[in-house]
Amino acid sequence: MLTQEENEMLTRVGPGTPAGELLRRYWLPVGVASELTAENPTQVVRILGETLVLFMDKSGNVGLLEDRCPHRGVSLSYGRVEQRGIACAYHGWLYDTKGNCLETPAEPCESKFHLTVKQKAYPVQKLVGLYWAYMGPLPAPLIANFDIWFRQDGRRKIFIQPQLDANWFQPMENSMDPAHLQILHQNTAARGREIADSTRGLTDDVAEFDFYEVPYGGLMKRRTYKNGMIDEHPVLFPNILRQGNVGQIRVPMDDTHTKVYFVRFYPTENGELVENDEPPVEYLKSYKNPPDALHPFTRFRMDLVQSQDHMAWETQGPICDRTQERLTSSDRGVILLREVMFREMKKVQQGLDPIGVVRDPANNPFIDTHLLESIKLGDYDRSPLAVNQ
Repeated sequence: MLTQEENEMLTRVGPGTPAGELLRRYWLPVGVASELTAENPTQVVRILGETLVLFMDKSGNVGLLEDRCPHRGVSLSYGRVEQRGIACAYHGWLYDTKGNCLETPAEPCESKFHLTVKQKAYPVQKLVGLYWAYMGPLPAPLIANFDIWFRQDGRRKIFIQPQLDANWFQPMENSMDPAHLQILHQNTAARGREIADSTRGLTDDVAEFDFYEVPYGGLMKRRTYKNGMIDEHPVLFPNILRQGNVGQIRVPMDDTHTKVYFVRFYPTENGELVENDEPPVEYLKSYKNPPDALHPFTRFRMDLVQSQDHMAWETQGPICDRTQERLTSSDRGVILLREVMFREMKKVQQGLDPIGVVRDPANNPFIDTHLLESIKLGDYDRSPLAVNQ
């Protein structure tokens, strides 16, 4: 179990918190690129405890600014986009994508007051149909050269999961917990097999678990089955799980809400390269009814892998109380993840880069986890682990 202080360190994500500062060293998705248009040029973004506005000006530049205008605190998400940036709807203060104030219209023409105003701004780039932001100290690092993001021999589709009303670290611990598959998912993973003992589920299929760090800035969860099959799920530190042909990105909105993006990659049958892949987007319906309530005042559906996971994550509470837990030998991966988190948070506090942060393009190797080579589209469409196919 953890102390309350240790639990706070892992779960709080606002500015100045240990986990929040660690997460700000990585690029994080903040929105779907196709949804930011000339007709709808602004979006409110809630990420790492901050409320921001994502916008596209009339020159096609995309910016991410603090939402509250520093003049009188009005939301910039209602602002008017112009050629040079976004103007506050209240008094017209105009900001470019770097947060520079270009005009304060009500001031005298000779006034230089706007030069004293600077709005908080974060760099944005587009990748796999999403806009990503970097919220840490400049200069910004590179995005890791992860195969799901950069392979060109296939197409992608984005699935936006229902909002998770729980802390981000709960799904990340799940990513290093192999034992739950054979219990929680026994009905969805059985592929028609009869479950003789629902208490044990499919546990007796497994020979052993293993957990270790990998050199590209991540962790590996490995199952070895008694029939010789090996199942590996890499975690790209700190918040991405690779499962099959999916990169699952868990982005903390604040301490008790998480946005989950799935980027699913479908390789071409013959290895043909695909140009200008613009992934379609699907928003998945809530897994609980009523959708806006918290346990015990809502009920989760239990016939899908992802809804089963959401049940497990949310019913731990908005922030899991780890001071009362009882860990066992199968929780070694969870313990490893926590140890790496504490180690990397300490490095950030010392002014160092955490694992997986790359700044030199010549030292950003292609991260190929070798899990896609045998994937055939039909196999994944039939798999009970293919979430919501």
